[in-house]
Parts: sequence; C-alpha cells; structure tokens
Amino acid sequence: MKKIILASGSAQRKNLMKLLKLPFVIRRSGAEEIMKIKTNVADLVKENAFIKALDVAEETKEDAIVIGADTVVYVKGKLVLKPKDLKEAKKNLKELMSSPHWVYTGVALIDTSTGKSLVDYEKTKIFMTKLNDDEIDRYHQEVPPMDKAGGFDIEGRGGLFIPRIEGCYFNVVGLPLAKLAQMLKKFGVHAMMLAIMFTASGCGGIATSFNPATDAQETSVYSTDHEVQIGAAVATEIEKEFKVVEDQALNARAERISDRIVKVCDRKELVYITKVVEEKDLKGEKPMVNAVSLPGGYIYIFKGLMDYIKNDDQLAAVIAHEVGHITARHSIKRIQASYGSMALMVAAIVTAPQVAGGVVATMESMFLAYSQEDEIQADSLGVKYMKAAGFDPNGMTAMLEQLQEYDRKQPPRPKIYGRTHPYVHQRIASADRMIKGELSFRDYIRLTGEREDYAK
Repeated sequence: MKKIILASGSAQRKNLMKLLKLPFVIRRSGAEEIMKIKTNVADLVKENAFIKALDVAEETKEDAIVIGADTVVYVKGKLVLKPKDLKEAKKNLKELMSSPHWVYTGVALIDTSTGKSLVDYEKTKIFMTKLNDDEIDRYHQEVPPMDKAGGFDIEGRGGLFIPRIEGCYFNVVGLPLAKLAQMLKKFGVHAMMLAIMFTASGCGGIATSFNPATDAQETSVYSTDHEVQIGAAVATEIEKEFKVVEDQALNARAERISDRIVKVCDRKELVYITKVVEEKDLKGEKPMVNAVSLPGGYIYIFKGLMDYIKNDDQLAAVIAHEVGHITARHSIKRIQASYGSMALMVAAIVTAPQVAGGVVATMESMFLAYSQEDEIQADSLGVKYMKAAGFDPNGMTAMLEQLQEYDRKQPPRPKIYGRTHPYVHQRIASADRMIKGELSFRDYIRLTGEREDYAK
C-alpha cells in the first residue's frame, strides 16, 4: 500500500486519522493560506486544502498519497478565523453564539506517482447556547482558543454549549472522515477493509464490559459516547416529526418522576432527557398512546399516553420500563444484530460519531417491537427501579392491564403503545410474579400464551 502523508500539524487531525486505522506520517505544509473569499467558502477551503497538499507532494520523492485539509468557520457573511488573542477569541465566540453558523473543511488528495488529484469539501451547521462573559473566560482558561478555527473545540469542553449540529461531526473537529474514506477509496485505499482487519486483530473498536443492569459481561462496538451521539441525532429527527408539548406542568411531572427513577437505575453515567411530545397533525386519527426510548438516555412520552395515565405510579411504570430498555442497551444490541459484527466494526471506526448506520437503524426500528425477552427484561428492571425510587410497583401491572384493554378496543394501526410493546399478557404475568414473588394460575395461563378467558 502507498504511504499516506497528512500535510497538517493539527493535533485534532492527527487523532482523527488514527481512527481510520491507516498507517500514516505527518509532514507539515509551509504553503501560505488564502484568507479572503474570492467566489464562495467551499472554493476557498478546497483551494487551501489543495495548495497544502501540493506543497508537501512536490517535496515528496517516494510513492505516496498526500492529504491536505483546511477548516474555516463562516457566520453572517464573513469568516471567523483562528483568533489572534483572547480578546478576539471572546468576541468571535459571542458572535458565533448569536446565530447558527457553518464549519467548512476542504480536503485534497494528491498521488505523487501519477499526479492524480481529488478535491472536495464538507460543511456542518452549528447551533450554540449563549454563555456570559465569566463563563467564556472560564472556558478559555481551560481550552486555549488560539489554535482552533472559530476558537472553540466541539470534541472537548466546547461540546457543553453545542446542543445541536446538522452534518458531519468530525468535520467540525477538522477532518470529515466519511468524506475522506470515500475519497481514499477512489485512490485504491479501502479504509473500511483495513479498519476491519485492524479491529479484528485486536487494535480497537470492540469493547467488553460488565453491565450491572443485565448482570452480564457484554461485548459492543459502540462506546457510551457513540451511543449518546446516536440518541442525540435521532432525538433531533423525532423533534422534527413530532412537537414537544409546551405544557410546562406536564413536562415537569414527567421530568420529576424520571429524575427519581434515574437516581436508582444501573447506568448513572448517562444524562437522561424525558420529554412529552404529540403529533403535529392527527389527520382525523386518535392521539398516539405510546412511549419510546432512544440509545443514550432519551425518553419520549406521547401526550395521548400521558392523558391516559391515572397516577404517578403508572407514569413511573412507563418511564422505568423505558429506562430499563436504555440501561440494558436493547436498542444498541438490536442495531448490532441487524448490521452484523463486521459492518459494525467499520461503522464504529469510520463513520461520524453519531454513527450513520446506527442512526438509520434506530430511526427504522423506533416503533417496531422488541423481543419478548427484551420487553420482560425492561419490565423487570422497571419494577426494580420503581421499588428503589419509592413508587408502588403494582403500578406496572395496572398500567399494562390498562394498555391491554385500550389496545383491544383499537382498530389495527401501526405505532401504538400496545404494538410497540407487545406480549402484554405475558408481561403482566411476569411483572406480577416479580412484584409478588409467586406465580398464580392466571399468570401461568398468561405466560404459556393460552387465552386469558380461561383464567377468569
């Protein structure tokens, strides 16, 4: 394989290149960057990336592929470059916080033996929350801004005030890996296949750890950070399709109960976010009686279900069940099962941190049924969390019985709670057994799948 040369001294780009699992060396470019927009921002970063790659390629005698890159921040019709001092860094950050802005990165590849070149770019939209002067000063004390385009770091402390992005995350760090991998492929360098070989040989990507929720040692190619990023990306899409209910009291109730459950759950490293949502346009249909959870700690309860719930114990049962899915990592396991281990090794290394495949798989399966085993395990964890949080665990069976009765009355329709959480009669029996520590004849009938009428 040809030598890979990164024509950049950026520590961030160096770290990102390591994720591709490609052997490479660094040779800094001495080319002078263009600082003014001639046509548009995309052309600017592409030209700068090319002149950097060309500068190193012309000095390289061996057969190699040289990678050049250039990143700029663009807001309100002008560039925000690396600041000259802290005063300018503070001014720039305030401006970036005032409105959404764009990060552009140009990428250029040059084959030194053939002279073949390829240039492309990526752009990502950034949304920031506003910090006051003291908060900005404290941030700059911890994160020196002078070596960063725009003066902030999304991969570190800067991520705390960047609630949303649209586009490639790695592009904001300084090198769009998915774009680069596709460009390298056109030069005969298949980063994905190399990633598989390196991962399979123990060079990273797969992690094994003990999950206290399932009481088992589990293997995953998705780290907790990746899991959170998948959830965040899908949450953005959910909130485009559905409307977050503006009723503060309703959301406060859900958050209050969620906080109690989360304090006693098995995965306290996550930041759990619980919101009440509703359909934007019912189109003559009844409101959705439903709740869904996403990887990384996101829980959405539909207002139709909130209106149907009779008391806090029943709401705690719904939330505790969804927290159970999250702590047991059921969504992540489903993604892994659907994509296969080899594909996931690639996804965990090559794609952006929201992991495109994981995002797509989560979106596609969000309203599909979990397995009976997963549903009963989530109920079991839910009962455990309800007890520890001081709720009456009988709220679990009461909630399930209400949902079963509701579902029986509904015409066939996708995306209702009863279909999202199937096997309700078995779940009632299992939950009742967990709460009481015994198995009644009616529970036996439910668990064996016989008609419930026989048990009455």
